[in-house]
Amino acid sequence: MTLELGLDTFGDVTRDAAGAELPQAQVLRDLVEQGVLADRLGVDFLGVGEHHRADFAVSAPEVLLAAIAARTTRIRLGSAVTVLSSDDPIRVYQRFATLDAVSNGRAEVIVGRGSFTESFPLFGYDLSLYEELFEQKLDLFVALLRQDPVNWSGRLRPPLNDQRVFPRPQSGTIKTWIGVGGSPESVVRAARHRLPLMLAIIGGEPMRFKPYVELYRRACAQLGIETPEIGVHSPGYVAATDAAARDEFYADYKAMRDRIGAERGWPPMARAEYEREIETGSLYVGSPETVAGKIAATARALSLSRFDLKYSAGGLSHARQMRCIELYAGEVMPRARALLAAG
Repeated sequence: MTLELGLDTFGDVTRDAAGAELPQAQVLRDLVEQGVLADRLGVDFLGVGEHHRADFAVSAPEVLLAAIAARTTRIRLGSAVTVLSSDDPIRVYQRFATLDAVSNGRAEVIVGRGSFTESFPLFGYDLSLYEELFEQKLDLFVALLRQDPVNWSGRLRPPLNDQRVFPRPQSGTIKTWIGVGGSPESVVRAARHRLPLMLAIIGGEPMRFKPYVELYRRACAQLGIETPEIGVHSPGYVAATDAAARDEFYADYKAMRDRIGAERGWPPMARAEYEREIETGSLYVGSPETVAGKIAATARALSLSRFDLKYSAGGLSHARQMRCIELYAGEVMPRARALLAAG
């Protein structure tokens, strides 16, 4: 099994040594340095999430990724995710085609509906059209990937008739994944559009997503196509030992989880719940040996071609994120691949 190993970040607003929040501008500059380090150490992919709220600094992933592209040579660069429902698919295509050019063909895009809705009122979209907006905009985006010129029509915008869109990627297309959080309809949609599937596993046992993988394969078989790639995005953190990783990650992860949970009606996260998520759930937290073993087990069970560790978490410091990247690239990646090679 060939497994690409990547990193994801949402540009969470971090804190300095005194516990004060850093300006978002500093967080963005730090994120560029994280991308440069990941490239130098051989990480396969860096994904940057899109948000429009005070606790995440990245609202324009393509701009930040272009800055990273200018200082790197090999790492693939993409979104995690692009909220296509509240954006213009043509502009998304043009921005990523531009990123693809300046990075010499290293751009990818993961499109999805996102788990936050702040972009809808910000850009003037009606949340009652949540499903229809994504379905139609995805359909248009796929047309842009596969047609030149483009002919497309839908209910929510005027049609395109023999319209050309520039720039065109040098390779002819942009690698595009569909991000899925656990909806069978989204899995079938990815198959219908013949796009790779990126499973966002951010809670519960990874093995509970195996039925989605099987559904994806069945849907592809019924459509008469080979199953595209399958990837997983999950949160985690690597330190020298299991105990150090659990202790260093806990406070910042809990603060982020509780802040978002308060908005959604979740109770505060207790330490016991955190420990369970590490032992059997979606958190890949521990020493290089522990994290590599869990990644390899997930990759084998779900037949993955990509695993992306979401290494940022609330105020978790830039220094700790940089050390996590070093351990992930230097120790986790070779161990996970060796475990998979050993069968």
